[in-house]
Amino acid sequence: MNNMILEKILNEKLSSNVIQDYSPNGMQIEGKTEIQRIVTGVTASQELIDRSINYNADALLVHHGYFWKGELEPIKGIKGKRIRTLIKHDINLYSYHLPLDIHPTLGNNVELARLLDIEIQSALEGNTSSLFMFGKFKQSIMPSILFDKIARVLNRIPLHIHPNNMNNKLIQTVGWSTGAGQDYIEKASQYNLDAFISGEISERTSHLARELNIHYFCAGHHATERYGIKALGNWLASRYNLDVQFIDVDNPA
Repeated sequence: MNNMILEKILNEKLSSNVIQDYSPNGMQIEGKTEIQRIVTGVTASQELIDRSINYNADALLVHHGYFWKGELEPIKGIKGKRIRTLIKHDINLYSYHLPLDIHPTLGNNVELARLLDIEIQSALEGNTSSLFMFGKFKQSIMPSILFDKIARVLNRIPLHIHPNNMNNKLIQTVGWSTGAGQDYIEKASQYNLDAFISGEISERTSHLARELNIHYFCAGHHATERYGIKALGNWLASRYNLDVQFIDVDNPA
């Protein structure tokens, strides 16, 4: 497939042109014209680039690419090494950030719900493009059961902050926002949800969880955002007969 056609397909699938973001979505670095082998991964780190080279990839498709708003512009140091390596090996780099978080069928949020068996009810203010979603479990469960399920499914031991004086409060309704979505915990409380899940935690989040009387689970930024990019790669492979390989560079954060 032509590299520019691939970008067009991805842009259309993820509606990236209508979503404001903190980094450019689409092709970030141009490589070889024809693409057959693609590596997908969460972050365009040096290790993922090196493993893509070993796989003889023509393109690297990630959730976290480069050129973030506010980052230093000079291409030197770590960023310079990564970009030089991609250019040297003629590898295209495609990156999709918020469009992949919120996609209604391939996004990180819907994939997390699928993995944890959450029945999606809605998103913030009914907006299907929201970074915050909420739903429920078929039956109320103990907090310890949800803790164990997150640990098993995501292969990451979560951090669980208990509500004040409500350690055994059962959980049925739950809100979530993958990655750095911890500040939606107050919105989850406004919806009277029993629990909230995000990828990252801030110092203030622990206090908020206790004072809002809501179970909070921090499950890891990387761990909660593996699955959107993997789903997107699987879609490309099945739809366009491309050779797509997901490579997970483990990250405890």
